[in-house]
Amino acid sequence: MSTLVIIAIIAVSALLVGIALGWFLRFIIALGQKGSMELEIKEMMLEAREEVEKITQESYEDATQTVRLAREEAFLLKEKLTKTEDRLIKREENLDKRQSDIDEEREEVQELENRTKESLTEIDKLRTSFVEKLSKVTGLSSDEAKKELLENTQKDFEEDLLVRINKLELGGKEKLEARAQEIVMTAIQRMSTHIDTDVFATNVHLEEDAIKGKIIGKEGRNIKTFERLTGVELIVDDTPSTVTISSFDAVRRYVAKIALENLVKDGRIQPAKIEKEVENAQKEVQKIIKEKGEQAAYECSVFGLDPKVLHILGRLHFRTSYGQNVLNHSKEMAHIAGMIAEEVGADVRVAKAGALVHDIGKALDHEVQGTHVEIGRRILQKFNTNPEIIKAMQSHHDEYPHENIEAVIVTVADSISGGRPGARRENVENFVKRLEDLEAIANKFEGVEKSYALSAGREIRIFVSPEKITDFEAHELARKIALKIEEDLKYPGEIKITVIREKKIIEFAR
Repeated sequence: MSTLVIIAIIAVSALLVGIALGWFLRFIIALGQKGSMELEIKEMMLEAREEVEKITQESYEDATQTVRLAREEAFLLKEKLTKTEDRLIKREENLDKRQSDIDEEREEVQELENRTKESLTEIDKLRTSFVEKLSKVTGLSSDEAKKELLENTQKDFEEDLLVRINKLELGGKEKLEARAQEIVMTAIQRMSTHIDTDVFATNVHLEEDAIKGKIIGKEGRNIKTFERLTGVELIVDDTPSTVTISSFDAVRRYVAKIALENLVKDGRIQPAKIEKEVENAQKEVQKIIKEKGEQAAYECSVFGLDPKVLHILGRLHFRTSYGQNVLNHSKEMAHIAGMIAEEVGADVRVAKAGALVHDIGKALDHEVQGTHVEIGRRILQKFNTNPEIIKAMQSHHDEYPHENIEAVIVTVADSISGGRPGARRENVENFVKRLEDLEAIANKFEGVEKSYALSAGREIRIFVSPEKITDFEAHELARKIALKIEEDLKYPGEIKITVIREKKIIEFAR
């Protein structure tokens, strides 16, 4: 054999031996790994069994606990239902018993009612019989007997009634008068401003009389144009350096006054210039009206009124009543009403506003129908004014009832502002006539001997005949006269009625 063959055989033999050895080693290793995996599987199975047993035990315990709690809850619920059922049974028994008692009481009441009706019927029969017997004995009917009984009772107890009336009057009247005087005097003393009774001047001063010719113009052309545009009458007479403006309308007078003063200052007086100056004066007066209304509301701390209401309010600056400027009167009333409202605990804002606008109806002319109170109500309602303010202002002349305390306060403030000395002016004829009317009303009543109007018509004293009028009737007479005065006369403030009954008996010892 050759060497190569031997080498090849050896190599093949070595390869086979290596392959066999490798397969054997792999087999040995595989057996070892299989044993370890079986051990791990066994361990896992043991752990799983233990976990299952543990979970099973816990589940059993939880289930046992749940069942026990459910049984306890069911037992408690059963006890509660049993108690509730017992209570309902007892309540039903009580209701049955109460219903039975009510039925018994109803029967008793019905029986008592029947007996009462029978008794009333019997009483009516007895009373009728008694009245018939009494009428036969006395010879009087039931109405005549009643009248005589009332008259006798009044005579018997008249003195007692008078004593009681006097006690009540003295006790209550003193307290009320003291408190009322305190409030009114406090308001008057705090409101110590001057009452402006200015009537706007209607005279225009001229630097020289020669200007009068220019004012008249050629053939009276200028003065006719001026009077047509302003609605006033110009009086150019012999009064030195003065031209008088005449008109019942204060606004027109003021427009004419401003226009004429500007024309005199400019010196050029002709129809075209007159028309321009009158137009400018009207604009200026409208501006003054607006400013006066806003200023009045600001001075009185009255806010929230519609601007158009304030503009109408400003027109009162050119209105007077008995010589008293109406806007100043309204402002003073607002201050007085506010002070009184503070004293008595009323709404100060409503009282002030009601007093400020109480005479706003006087700002419109005669073309608007109705009293100034009714016109004022319509104006305020149109511009959505607070209804409480309307209630406060509408009663100051008793055309409407006093619906709130502020309405009473506004009426009192109106009496204070218009009635105190120096506030208003009145001509002699009207003054005397008012006094005569007061005395005439009092003298119409039976039993009045003489009456005297005093204190500028603020008081009337009435002397009555003691033979015709008793003390008790004197009270009634004073009230009747007061009502008659309220019905027939119009006056600011209030009038005090004093009835005097005096009987003098004189004897001489000789």
